[in-house]
Amino acid sequence: MTAKTPLDLIDAAIADLEAKLNLAPGQTLSTAVTTSTATSTATSTRTSTTSASVEEQTPTTPNIHNKKKSKQSTKHATNTTSKTDKNHPANNQEDLPDICKLEFKVGKIIKAWVHPDADKLYCEEIDVGEDTPRLIASGLRKHYTLDEMQGRRVVVVSNLKTKKLAGFASSGMVLCAAALDEKDGGSSGEKVEFVEPPEGAVIGEVITYQGLPPPQPVSGAQVEKKKIFPACAEGMKTTEEGLAAWNGHLFMTSGGPCTCATICNGAMR
Repeated sequence: MTAKTPLDLIDAAIADLEAKLNLAPGQTLSTAVTTSTATSTATSTRTSTTSASVEEQTPTTPNIHNKKKSKQSTKHATNTTSKTDKNHPANNQEDLPDICKLEFKVGKIIKAWVHPDADKLYCEEIDVGEDTPRLIASGLRKHYTLDEMQGRRVVVVSNLKTKKLAGFASSGMVLCAAALDEKDGGSSGEKVEFVEPPEGAVIGEVITYQGLPPPQPVSGAQVEKKKIFPACAEGMKTTEEGLAAWNGHLFMTSGGPCTCATICNGAMR
């Protein structure tokens, strides 16, 4: 057996160290570290790319349970609302008293003149809180002088169909109370007075009725077709205290009840 020289021993030691460090024969340590790092990076990149690719290719599964639950909740809410509306109709107009289908407004006569072609009529421009004054004709010449008409606060029936009175288009009616004139034992005929709103009432204010639902006025055509005003007329009269009322329900404004100056228990029209 040939004896090993010191050079052989060194080579053997180097080979043993290369084996432990997984170095190729003749490869330096710095080169090995660089190669290892690059390999590790490449492997990591491939892994990340593969993961991303898998995520992109995997379809997102919608949460069917939540969607079904949401639809069921919405359907339940809709059904509940529908049932509530059917069981409790909101202010069904057909169920209202006829008086609530009429519209009475607080007004003020801003101009009055004698109708040129009718002996009994005045023509008036009345402010009822709208863009333009209402033109209304009233058969009051026997009961009021022209001066007494000017500036009067009145109650106007404002949802009547426009009609021509002796050629004058009248869009409403001034509300009055009437009774037999007690002068000469009632032989003097009929006494007529305005139904008047209180001073505190606002021009254009819609009159309400004590103890009744808020008014829901219908159109003038409906008032005429269904004869709503005649149906209300029997119950419209002043009280013993001269307050305007329908079947005992007072005509109310923000300033208090409407009144008549002297006529008590008189029909209103």
